[in-house]
Amino acid sequence: MQLLYLLILFSSITCNVHQHEKSFDDIRSEYVSGIKKLNLSGLQLNFKENILADNSMELINRQITFFKKSKEALGSVKIPGLDSNESPDYDLMKYQIDFNIERLELESKTYDKRSSIAGAESIYEIPNGKAWYQYFLKRWLGDNVSPDEIYQSGIAQITRAQQNIQAIRIKLGFTEDEFYIKLNDSSFFLDDEATIKKNFEDIKQIVSSKIQNIFLNYNIADVEIKRGTNKEFSQTPGYYSENVFYFNLFNKPYNTRQMDWLFIHEAVPGHHFQNSVASGTIRSDVQQLFWYPGYGEGWAAYVEEYGHELGLYKTPYEELGRWEWDIVRSVRVALDVGINYYGWNDRQALDFWKKNIKNQDDIAIREINRMKRWPVQVITYKYGALQFLTWKKKMQLKEGASFNIRNFHNELLKRGGLPFVLLKKYFDYDLVDKA
Repeated sequence: MQLLYLLILFSSITCNVHQHEKSFDDIRSEYVSGIKKLNLSGLQLNFKENILADNSMELINRQITFFKKSKEALGSVKIPGLDSNESPDYDLMKYQIDFNIERLELESKTYDKRSSIAGAESIYEIPNGKAWYQYFLKRWLGDNVSPDEIYQSGIAQITRAQQNIQAIRIKLGFTEDEFYIKLNDSSFFLDDEATIKKNFEDIKQIVSSKIQNIFLNYNIADVEIKRGTNKEFSQTPGYYSENVFYFNLFNKPYNTRQMDWLFIHEAVPGHHFQNSVASGTIRSDVQQLFWYPGYGEGWAAYVEEYGHELGLYKTPYEELGRWEWDIVRSVRVALDVGINYYGWNDRQALDFWKKNIKNQDDIAIREINRMKRWPVQVITYKYGALQFLTWKKKMQLKEGASFNIRNFHNELLKRGGLPFVLLKKYFDYDLVDKA
């Protein structure tokens, strides 16, 4: 009789335990609700605004409690039991939880030194500056990569861009001095807004007629072309916002060599194209919580590789325009690490710029100050583009003659909105090993 009683009691306890076990769906819903209540700060234009966003220890501790409880809840999930829709959310939640705990530990360590952070000129100068820089690398790129790796990648990309620029110079038959004199010729510059707009409209039509060479047939909203009026963006040749590609014509003539690559980057098949495809893609509630700039900027830089396939880069000068900006991006990769992690001063930074970039000294100080104010952001372009190029090479090696660029691009587009650390995992497993 006593044995029967014990068995009934054990069965009752077991049932109660199971009744109180939360499903993954419950854990996920609580996580989404909790993140929204925390109202976490998004990426700002100044690193200090991000570091100082949590202005009380009470706020920091509240976040620590939430993320540690979320980590504990996620630890109870049986991973083999998750379906194909749940697994990406589990991985993303785990990534974000660990990532935010790391951030909050840094905030706790530096909370008493907030005044020195507020007065710092660069992230290298602040307490735990190197750790903060590594945090921003992870936040902007969505990947686990060291500053040293990023620096070496930048050096390699500088060499690539310089080799392409020199190849174009040799093809044109100029000595180096003649080449850079030619590039400043007035024939490359326009002042007339109507003419510039007409040129971009022509580029738009050419790209529209060739886009299916490398992409499937998507329902893409029309992109308008307008002159930019926002002076906050005046230092860039153009930008994209809400179905409009803006070209900037403020206080200097417009360089026609930048028109082909710029339209590709900002409009089609760059930001406008990728955003249009993404708007038709169903993303989970967890995925909608987060944004990863490395993917978006990397995509826009990556598609500049396809100017010829899109009917552009018809002259050596138009192709050169792409490399003139690519070398700026490449130098910025190494320079960002140099300034913010290695502690280079302005003189060292300027010397590095002039050593590697010809004919663009006028923007050097502006870009150096940008990197000090906004560490890592400039790395997103080249880093993201390199991930896509790496996956493309893997697919080509795996599939050989059956490789289809349109299908490859479809896989990249439909997987957007995740950090690279997860995209690498899914892409390598699903598209390479199982191709």
